[in-house]
Amino acid sequence: MSIRCTVESAFFIAWSCLEQSGELGAPDETANFLLDTIEAQLRKGERRQLMLANRAIDAWRAHAATRRPHEARFG
Repeated sequence: MSIRCTVESAFFIAWSCLEQSGELGAPDETANFLLDTIEAQLRKGERRQLMLANRAIDAWRAHAATRRPHEARFG
């Protein structure tokens, strides 16, 4: 599988999870954050889609909790 397909799949998994749980922030901010997180993991050698997605979700949740702790919801 190409890197592009891996990134797209990981992003879609992360986005869908956050969307279903009501944790999406502003679309542009969330998309950029998820892609940056996935890209950083790729640079470190991670290629597993679910691992990329799960770490991006965890990073977003931690980021969102520091920005607006009273609004953060977890599943």
